[in-house]
Amino acid sequence: MRHRRGGFKLNRPTHERLSLYRSLMGAFFLHERITTTEAKAKAIRPQIEKMITLARVAPDAGPTQRVHQFRQALAKLPNPPAVDRLFKEVAPRMQGRPGGYTRIIKVGSRHGDNAPMAILELVGAMPAAATTPAPATGTAAGTGAS
Repeated sequence: MRHRRGGFKLNRPTHERLSLYRSLMGAFFLHERITTTEAKAKAIRPQIEKMITLARVAPDAGPTQRVHQFRQALAKLPNPPAVDRLFKEVAPRMQGRPGGYTRIIKVGSRHGDNAPMAILELVGAMPAAATTPAPATGTAAGTGAS
């Protein structure tokens, strides 16, 4: 019986699932916003929150403890640029926040397989609508109008 054995399997073997989580977390910490399926966003959200909490308490600790926490983060996410950005940029911004560092915004379905898509982003990040480029004025390229 699997009573109280929660978690997201995502229809993948363990090594593929863990590799997927590491890849998504690395992209998230580098870009602070990723677009993925709702299931994947819900699966990695708790792990991202724990990583931010681990990095957030690092400035209060001594130098030995800080190195230990950095190495703990590298063990979970073997992507040094992402971990460096987590400790130097993301964690200091979340210093006064007692949890709830991320939000999931549902954005509709993916073309092709109709999978529900979502944006996973940091709470302090700019809204997704503000980052989309404005449409170009004038004629479209390649329409033949001169």
